[in-house]
Amino acid sequence: MTTEIGQGITVDRTGETGAFGGELLTVNFGPHHPSTHGVLRLVVDLDGEQVKRIKPVIGYLHTGIEKQMEALRWQQGVVVTDRHDYLSPPINNLAYALAVERLMGVEVPPRAQALRVIMCELTRLSSHLVWMGTSGLELGAMSMLMYCFRDRDTIMDMNEEISGFRMHTSYIRPGGVFADATPRFLDMLDRFTAKTMTKNVDEYEALLTDNPIWRRRTIGIGRLSAEDAKVLGATGPMLRGSGVAWDLRKAMPYSGYENYDFEIATSDLCDCYGRYLVRIKEMRESVKILRQALDRLPDGPINVDDRKMLPPPREELETSMEAVIHHFKLFTEGYSVPPGDVYVAVESGRGENGCYISSDGTHKPRRVKFRSASFVNLQALERMALNHFIADMIAIIGTADTVLGDCDR
Repeated sequence: MTTEIGQGITVDRTGETGAFGGELLTVNFGPHHPSTHGVLRLVVDLDGEQVKRIKPVIGYLHTGIEKQMEALRWQQGVVVTDRHDYLSPPINNLAYALAVERLMGVEVPPRAQALRVIMCELTRLSSHLVWMGTSGLELGAMSMLMYCFRDRDTIMDMNEEISGFRMHTSYIRPGGVFADATPRFLDMLDRFTAKTMTKNVDEYEALLTDNPIWRRRTIGIGRLSAEDAKVLGATGPMLRGSGVAWDLRKAMPYSGYENYDFEIATSDLCDCYGRYLVRIKEMRESVKILRQALDRLPDGPINVDDRKMLPPPREELETSMEAVIHHFKLFTEGYSVPPGDVYVAVESGRGENGCYISSDGTHKPRRVKFRSASFVNLQALERMALNHFIADMIAIIGTADTVLGDCDR
């Protein structure tokens, strides 16, 4: 028997029966279910309340970001990178900027590298806070959302202070960063890392780590062995929660991460609870990195000394015709990148966020392709949910932490 379940998707049910002799039931979970973390549709086969098969269906949030970038000049593409994984804008910026810089053969100054690390670790904290707040809300720890968004709002205030924008900052750009850190930003960061965040992570652990409801909803749920995680291409907390110590900041350092002392957060539990513990430890390690970056923030320029990539100083426009011409050409035609192709990967809050760029030597990219952690991690859902109850899917989807804009690029 073939069952039609909508939008051209059919399921062949010939000869399939459940454990008690009845037919399997096919249901649509989403695309607007409050616990799917975005516009995700799951076609689920149930034997009673047990999950026997899951087919993720994406495409409800398609933005065409990759294709759109082929019509934009190199410097304009930064604005678009903010928006595919909308919980990690500066980390998206960094992957794109590093790829362009590698093709151009330039390296940003030490101060710009340190500022990039600061913004990326603040973003990692913000991303994990959104995950923990929403996951707590879904599993019964309702006050977690308010506590986590309190700290996230502090991070948004820092984003606004350094870039003028709270969320989509477009702060990290090919050649450096948008603006230098202000004294107020550095003071806000000092208070946040020295007093606020460490104490608040302790509070989160007091609320969740030994909470009997949280533990019963997560321990032993959504098991993903280390071997399965590697075969399925999982990265980030999904992989490290299965005991594999793989973090691109350590394995393939970029932006000066090799100069920072931090540990790779792992757990051998291989379940939803293990992935929670990994994210808790990652938040502590991000605070440690932020403290080091702040304490040894170097002086110097924040952009490469390359007038091809950057506009001339504003004061030169009043006295130099060459500066005016350069400014005009940069913002009407843009700079050209040497022909070639490159792939650069960075560690986002969800895992490996890679950017592949192919250049034909013109002022626009020939091809831009993102390797999104959300898209790859999504395929592990069936393995994690098999033979669990449908109610357990809430925790399993939550700890996968997919961003659907990142899947539907």
